[in-house]
Amino acid sequence: MRILIAVDGSEIALRAVRYAIRLAGELAQPPELHLLYVDEPLLRSVAVHLGADGAVRYHAENGRAATQRARTALKRAQLEFEEHLPIGEPASTILKFAKTERCDLIVMGSHGRGALKTLFLGSIAGKVLAHAQTPLTIVR
Repeated sequence: MRILIAVDGSEIALRAVRYAIRLAGELAQPPELHLLYVDEPLLRSVAVHLGADGAVRYHAENGRAATQRARTALKRAQLEFEEHLPIGEPASTILKFAKTERCDLIVMGSHGRGALKTLFLGSIAGKVLAHAQTPLTIVR
């Protein structure tokens, strides 16, 4: 089984990681785990100011920070995983990754901000839910 764990560095995302760890323990064979953090692209003016190397460092540091607690939890559970740190719009990148890697399940957290805030801010989990062709577990 291939499980995609999408994280954003939040406590809610860590709950999703813990859920995936429990699920992995219940499976007959260890799953193939993919830990994914999608960093949004920089504004063009910021990218120009940072330069190519600076932008690469910026995204790498964001990715390391956002996945640090998830990596620690997965290692502590003695689960093997692959870490992926693409740059893009989070919801569409999660969906594309799940399809490309033929994942059997997406696990991610939702902050549960409510309908009004979601209407104005959007919800990555909501967008993934609306368009996923892969089974999705949303942890709150």
